[in-house]
Parts: sequence; structure tokens; C-alpha cells
Amino acid sequence: MPDNAEVTNLLKQDHREISSLFKKFEGAGEGKRNQKKDVFRDIQQGLETHTMLEEEIFYPAVKRIDEEMIAESLQEHHVVDVLLKEAEGLAADGGEEFDAKMAVLMESVQHHVDEEEKNLFPKVEKEMDREERTHLGERITSRKEQLRRSARAA
Repeated sequence: MPDNAEVTNLLKQDHREISSLFKKFEGAGEGKRNQKKDVFRDIQQGLETHTMLEEEIFYPAVKRIDEEMIAESLQEHHVVDVLLKEAEGLAADGGEEFDAKMAVLMESVQHHVDEEEKNLFPKVEKEMDREERTHLGERITSRKEQLRRSARAA
């Protein structure tokens, strides 16, 4: 199996995709409310899928490696969920409050990504063998595809 099938690499790829959507949102600028709303929906779907994958598969598998960081990560996910719901309520009107909510969301997500990539992922890569990381990656990939099929059917 190639390295990119390992769970930490797949999660980093998700992080990059969300970061790219954040840049697209910021690049929309004033006067492009409809474009911002569309990008917001992509951000929302990406974050909801990513957090679900981490909470269902990744965190339970790596909790033994750093219980404190997993507990903190779950709280960070809760904050992101709240911010997404609040932003969703503001998206219809757009405006400064929506943009401010999105700025806080982006900062929160970036902090979470930094902690995972600088602290948790290196521990996982050190303490789990490649086969175990690849197996987790396969589970993540399979579940992600299942979630995408469900979203398309809805």
C-alpha cells in the first residue's frame, strides 16, 4: 500500500481541501454573497464529514496514544459544530456577521489542524505500525465514500 493510504496522510489531505475552500471563501470578497454561500456549503459538508470520520474511526483507534489530546479534539469539534450551525443561520443574509463567524470558524479549524499535524499525527506515526495506519486509512476511505453516496442520494 502506498503511503498516501495511511490514515494520517488521508486526514492531512482533508485538511488541505478544507484550507483550500477557506481560501476560496476569502477570495470571494464583497459583493459575491451567492458564491460565498455556495463555498460555505462545501466547507460545511467537508467539515462535517471530516469530523465524523475522526470521531467514528480515528479517535477511538488512537485514544490510547494521547487521551488528553483526543478529549481536547472532541471539544474543538463541538465548537466547530456550533460555529457551523450559527454560520448556516446567517448565510442566507450574508453580511458582516456571517463573515465574522466564518473568520472565527477558520481560526478554530486552523488551530485544530495545527495541533493534530504537529502533535497527534507524529505520535500516531511513531506508535502505530504502517499496516495498522493503512488499515485505518482504508476504513476512513470506505466510510467517506459511503457518506458521499448517502449525501448524493439525499
